[in-house]
Amino acid sequence: MEIMVQKFGGTSVQDDQARHKALQHVKYAIEQGYKVVVVVSAIGRKGAPYATDSLLNLVDAERTKLSPRELDMIVSVGEIISTAVFTQLLKEEGILATAMTGPDAGFRTNNDYQNAKVLDVKTDNINKAFSNNDVVVVAGFQGLSREGHMATLGRGGSDTSAALLGAALSAKRVDIFTDVSGMMTGDPRLVKKAKFLKNVSYEEVANMAHEGAKVIHPRAVEIAQQAHVPLRIRSTWDNVDELGTLISDKNLSLQDYRSVTGIAHQVGLTQFSVLTKEFSADQVFNLLADNRLSVDFINILPEKVVFNLNHEETKIAKELLQNKKIPFTLVENCAKVSIVGAGIMGTPGITAKIVSALASNNVKILQTTDSYTTIWVLVQEDDLEVSVNALHDTFLLKD
Repeated sequence: MEIMVQKFGGTSVQDDQARHKALQHVKYAIEQGYKVVVVVSAIGRKGAPYATDSLLNLVDAERTKLSPRELDMIVSVGEIISTAVFTQLLKEEGILATAMTGPDAGFRTNNDYQNAKVLDVKTDNINKAFSNNDVVVVAGFQGLSREGHMATLGRGGSDTSAALLGAALSAKRVDIFTDVSGMMTGDPRLVKKAKFLKNVSYEEVANMAHEGAKVIHPRAVEIAQQAHVPLRIRSTWDNVDELGTLISDKNLSLQDYRSVTGIAHQVGLTQFSVLTKEFSADQVFNLLADNRLSVDFINILPEKVVFNLNHEETKIAKELLQNKKIPFTLVENCAKVSIVGAGIMGTPGITAKIVSALASNNVKILQTTDSYTTIWVLVQEDDLEVSVNALHDTFLLKD
């Protein structure tokens, strides 16, 4: 028995037309001889009646009096509704199918409600269901906590559910269906000459996802990589034989070799420069950590530390530093641009090209750092569009 996992996001199940397009992909997989696990997100996006944000608004969202455990009671409903609706459609089409919640499907989590970690996936119920069904529809984003309550996995949790099922069931492949046809070398809404990527490595996609590319959650990529389960990023609206972008182990054959795979970006950042004359770097970072602030893009210098926080966390950090009388300056409305590629390590001249490309477009670099697969630069948000296009043209328009 060969198993295929297909995950459909909110826009792929948002209405009857979208669900019928998703149905065609499920039918095609069955015709190819697969048993299919379908993982669904809540129906639609913000504003739709059963979308996660809409459900949260029913209980006043950020002002709610509910505990995280109680919040999970309501936000988990969106995926359960979507599961039942899609299973109904399959049965109307004569397909042998059954529906399962996350706990039904064997997801066991810790007690960190709203952002639970999956401890185990017990697939007995799914394997048993396949004796009488061709499709098992599973509510993504959720599992059963150690305390026996519904727990949700945080944003992007349905991608994680799909990858975990792919690994636990030794699936042939996990297909992530969305509203784009696959990975691009840059965000096509911003990068004028973005190109389609037919093949890409787990590592490259995980890095691009971490740095702002929103096609797939990075945790899902990391899970698939550990289990060596191939992923595909596909569009629900494409034909059933259009297979999108394949994500798998890197093949560094000469014809596939590239230094840079893509350009990603994040907006809404604030750069902090904190003097460490009276308060040491470890004291500053411990203060932030004790208040659950996760810093990004860190440079540690003898006289100061430099780091970035998002808009929501900036206000908290400012108050903390002011209360402790720790001197700091900040630059608001920043954007982080990331150059990602498995071939960056050991390739001379990458940084020189970055500096030259931005300088020739009068873009000021506020900060930079690198790893063996990614180089980051911080710029003002007003310079974002010119920055991503300049770097994309420099590294990805060789053909």
